[in-house]
Amino acid sequence: MMHVHMAAWALLAEGGPHNSGPDFGKASPFGLLVVVLLLIGVLFLVRSMNRHLKKLPESFDPQHPEPDQAVDDGTIDQPPHEPRP
Repeated sequence: MMHVHMAAWALLAEGGPHNSGPDFGKASPFGLLVVVLLLIGVLFLVRSMNRHLKKLPESFDPQHPEPDQAVDDGTIDQPPHEPRP
């Protein structure tokens, strides 16, 4: 049984790499196309994000905080939550 394993390992070791031509390991033009398409996608996402950010107000502070203040004042008188056992 041990000889079969050794023979299999020897057979596998003799094979070597099959793709060892002059172009082996070089990138293809398809890889460049994928990278360029990803960069174009990121460019469009950044432009879209900038347009959405320009629509936001300078500050989120309300000009009339009375309704919010009434809710805040109402929550102060509530008893604290009981701790979990």
